[in-house]
Amino acid sequence: MSGVRQFLHGFRQGLKQFGYNINVIVNSVLLSIVYIFGVGVTAVFARLVGKRFLDVQLSRSRNSYWSDLDLKKRPIEDYYRQF
Repeated sequence: MSGVRQFLHGFRQGLKQFGYNINVIVNSVLLSIVYIFGVGVTAVFARLVGKRFLDVQLSRSRNSYWSDLDLKKRPIEDYYRQF
């Protein structure tokens, strides 16, 4: 009985290790694919269209990267409940 129990314990540990290794491989592949297609395609499309998501152009004439908020464009009530 002891030999069978040791075999089953070793078999279970082997399956756990095998599952962990498969998990690492599958997750790495899937996350890479999602990143390449999700972020990569979005970045290429944004560059083709000319969209800039962050305005961080280096300029010595500006003291700060903060953008000015011009409240005269929209009524102030539109800024209260934005979400």
